[in-house]
Amino acid sequence: MTKSPAQKRGSYAKGQAKRQEILDAALMVFGRSGFHSGSLREIAKRVELTPAGLMHHFASKEELFTEVLRQRDERVKDAAGDVAEETMLDQMRRVVAYNQTTPGLTSLYTVIAAEATNSDHPAHEYFASRYGERASQTAGILKDAQRDGLVRDDLDVHHAARLIAAVMDGLQQQWLLDDSVDMTGVFDEFVRGYFLKG
Repeated sequence: MTKSPAQKRGSYAKGQAKRQEILDAALMVFGRSGFHSGSLREIAKRVELTPAGLMHHFASKEELFTEVLRQRDERVKDAAGDVAEETMLDQMRRVVAYNQTTPGLTSLYTVIAAEATNSDHPAHEYFASRYGERASQTAGILKDAQRDGLVRDDLDVHHAARLIAAVMDGLQQQWLLDDSVDMTGVFDEFVRGYFLKG
């Protein structure tokens, strides 16, 4: 019997909802255990599927993992916003504040970034490219901010771009170990002390 258009839409919506449920479970599992130790069997169990049923939605563990990372980046990008009158440092501050409200995503990023230093890791190229691209973009934005008189003239923008990522990542790790760490407050202090003119 052929499905009606309404039935097809219903099946598609159910499939998309289940796919998102799998991604949410994978986020928790990968965030806690990393890629290699994160088990497809555990993810499947959390969403009441067999491992074979899970593979109906994602062809491989790598594909599932890549989609989790992509969604994480989209959520962080949405948190940063794209308001023209705001500075890059304002947007980064909002990202730091957002990360403090999403321990699962923050844990995922921290665990996987550390694992991905191994060149055999499936996310190695992703993180290497991501850090390089972000550093290049940030250096360009800082250069413009120097020209506009918003940050120190003597700032080495290439070093500062790498330092921003290091401070953000380091704060995330400390906060995951001790949630009394005020990531936003410490990041604000870093910006005031390092970037802004006296």
